[in-house]
Amino acid sequence: MVEVAPLYEMTKQLSLVAMGQIKADLVIKGGKLVNVNTKEIIPNVDVAITGGRIALVGDASHTIGEKTEVIDASGYYITPGFMDGHIHVESSMLTVSQYSKTVVPRGTTTIYMDPHEIANVLGIDGVKLMIDEGKNVPLRVYVAFPSCVPAAPGFEDAGAVITPEDIKEAIKWEEVAGLGEMMNFPGVVYGDENVHAEISETLKAKKCVTGHFSLPETGKMLNAYIASGCRSCHESVRAEDSLQKMRLGMYAKLREGSAWHDLKEVVKAITENRVSSRFAILISDDTHPDTLINQGHLDHIVKRAIQEGVDPITAIEMVTINVAECFHMGMDFGSVSPGKIADILLISDLTNVVVDKVFIGGKLVAENGKMKVSTPQITYPEWSKNTVKLAEKLTPAHFRIEAEGEKRKVRVMEIEEAKVGTKHVIKELPVRDGFLALDPSDDIAKVALFERHKKTGTKGLGFVSGFGLKKGAVASTVAHDSHNLLIVGVNDEDMALAGNELAKAGGGMIAVLDGKVIALLSLPIAGLLTDSPVEEVEEKVKKLDLAWKQLGCDLISPFMTMALLGLPVLPELRITNRGLVDTVNFKFVDVFAD
Repeated sequence: MVEVAPLYEMTKQLSLVAMGQIKADLVIKGGKLVNVNTKEIIPNVDVAITGGRIALVGDASHTIGEKTEVIDASGYYITPGFMDGHIHVESSMLTVSQYSKTVVPRGTTTIYMDPHEIANVLGIDGVKLMIDEGKNVPLRVYVAFPSCVPAAPGFEDAGAVITPEDIKEAIKWEEVAGLGEMMNFPGVVYGDENVHAEISETLKAKKCVTGHFSLPETGKMLNAYIASGCRSCHESVRAEDSLQKMRLGMYAKLREGSAWHDLKEVVKAITENRVSSRFAILISDDTHPDTLINQGHLDHIVKRAIQEGVDPITAIEMVTINVAECFHMGMDFGSVSPGKIADILLISDLTNVVVDKVFIGGKLVAENGKMKVSTPQITYPEWSKNTVKLAEKLTPAHFRIEAEGEKRKVRVMEIEEAKVGTKHVIKELPVRDGFLALDPSDDIAKVALFERHKKTGTKGLGFVSGFGLKKGAVASTVAHDSHNLLIVGVNDEDMALAGNELAKAGGGMIAVLDGKVIALLSLPIAGLLTDSPVEEVEEKVKKLDLAWKQLGCDLISPFMTMALLGLPVLPELRITNRGLVDTVNFKFVDVFAD
């Protein structure tokens, strides 16, 4: 992270530079300023910078001395650096170092990461690993400290537990900007003591409580959730939900990730209602390497918003000043204004969001899509690896479900492409030789989830539709949020092989067909991350995607959709290592529906 002195140490220096009595370190000269304070574009603007902060915005000719570096910005738009207000770095499968190399050249200067993925495997020690790594990269890495580990206590088992006492201590850390997404919204609205203790400690520290309210409810429950202090939510999939959240003073984070394409719908809250955008934020949430390389990060999401009818200035406002104000950091970030830290972009094409130069703390860190500064290579400790610990070797018998009769009605999770929700549907399956059987033509696959942290031997079995699998099996240790071993397939032998081989690899993602591994992405760090370069990871993800297609699935990023099957805080039906969960009524249900 590029260090800049706090404003209270620089007041005199900034004032004297603005007056021309001291000369600037850097002047960006003659650009078109995208002013997110007033939502206008101002031509022929200079920006004078000293000590990593902005001293003057306007005519800076009197601040230029012999040693002042001058950058000609004619033909460019000057904008604040882009800020991602909700991101799980682990979903990129990259370490923070590799992630920063990928997103900074695209214009991302600040992220607020919620590392609850690694927290569910390695606890606070895992979070510290990512925080420490973030201190040494050319990207501002702030943390929304994980609030729900596990996400749904009593319904699942993670590798660690984070308590209110842990949060009371961690919320004081300088790198922690707030509390991670409060997924336990029932605990909020029904007054759970531990949940409210976490929120209270965050508010005492004058930091931001980030939210996760996934119900399509805009009445008393939403009001109760916001009244508790939850300041934002990224789980809206309907425009009316986003609109109501903004009306109630909550920041609506409009998501456009690799698999969750919610922006097209939720941005209608602004484009069709013509309301103020001050409580709207664009975020990525979960992004895969191929998206980062081939489409981009926030530059891509801003462009998508523009394509959906948002004017460019507003779209940029939604990744700059709105984000800074949401996290109570408007004094330092969010606009190109005097006193602010000089995180600045030069953009040649505003509509297509072509980022040419990236300044962080007044230093040129990326140009023409390439890093200009080095990023240290971090070696993760051995204790963070080899975390897949099964109670026993898997066999085909682990995946069989006994049943009587000729046919049985069963509960099925029905997925929808590029959406986070599942539908709770009832389907009929045949019974053969005393076990439930599958017909691949029905587009129903088995799903199994095994506890993989403490060798408890617990598992959940169920069914899923919508992937189109006709043969083979896939498995992953990326299974939000407890990250147990998740296996989907139509062949018991291949399902067992997929799980066993993935355990040997220390975690990751795998595809198996007819007793052979056809694709493997090893993620040795917590079963979630690799320190390999992004290009290598992208290549393996491509092979994995092709393997899914070979098995019959042609969805967008199916492994990301699969990874949410085990998250019991999303509607309507999910699976955990303890069984099937009706997440609308918050109760366990049997796989048999008859």
